[in-house]
Amino acid sequence: MIMRASLIASVVGVIVGTEISAPGPLGELRGTLTRAAEPSAPVVLIIPGSGPTDRDGNNPLGIQASTYRHLASELAAEGVTSVRIDKRGMFGSAGAIKDANDVTIEDYVADVRSWVEAARRETGGRCIWLLGHSEGGLVALASSDQVPDICGLVLVATAGRPMGEVLKDQLRANPANGELLPQAVTAIDELSAGRRVTTKQLPSALAALLPEEVQGFLVSAFRLDPRQLIAAVKKPILLLQGRRDIQVGVEDAQALHYANAASRLVLLSKTNHVLKQVDTDDVSANVMTYGDAGMPLAPNVARTIASFVKTSPI
Repeated sequence: MIMRASLIASVVGVIVGTEISAPGPLGELRGTLTRAAEPSAPVVLIIPGSGPTDRDGNNPLGIQASTYRHLASELAAEGVTSVRIDKRGMFGSAGAIKDANDVTIEDYVADVRSWVEAARRETGGRCIWLLGHSEGGLVALASSDQVPDICGLVLVATAGRPMGEVLKDQLRANPANGELLPQAVTAIDELSAGRRVTTKQLPSALAALLPEEVQGFLVSAFRLDPRQLIAAVKKPILLLQGRRDIQVGVEDAQALHYANAASRLVLLSKTNHVLKQVDTDDVSANVMTYGDAGMPLAPNVARTIASFVKTSPI
């Protein structure tokens, strides 16, 4: 059953959010519903990125940009309602499962199904848009043929290659990883083939990167090729990619667009992975925005998304 609590100030300014919940495996999944003024406004489900990322887009590992909180506020001002969520086992959804590490992509797809049903019931929407950011884009793609009542997909800063390939490239980009690379590539290939690896045989740095407690998730994620998934999608797709994203490149967005030529590709200048404006190619300046919750989103992020979901045929 959906539960609504008292209004909470979820964004800066006059836009407020309502606590909302959906059924989880052992307990409730929780999130925030931010309504546009128009009752019949399109509804977007914001699926968070990797790791312990909360409904606001923040992460205790160093990300405090509040990207999803800003996005919800700006979308509401543009006439789009949104639901942003805490992952099962984390934050407000901590009671949904016993161990937040004991998850797979398929589990997150099941949660998307639950959230779509809850959002439709709460808003009266005929269908719900899936907006996946970063790793959330992979979840959105995996949900596209598994979850009914989806209007279409908005994929923001979403990798265009299997996660294992992305991880290999990230390791190769740092010369300090030279000695680790042979073992790292072998371990990633094993996980991509569906086989777990024993971390006792790995260097400590690599064991920390591929801990055994999350290998079930890694196996489920590494086996998926976003290009194959997007090629099968028949509904409207927006690909939104920042040109100053230092985690996911323009080539990823282009690969997804190439795999589904019916998709719409929008490249935003001076926009990074957390959707903030960066006026220089300096990496340190880029990273600084990851901790700036007060900084608004880059221009045209919310407007581009709103325009797409409001005008696409569904």
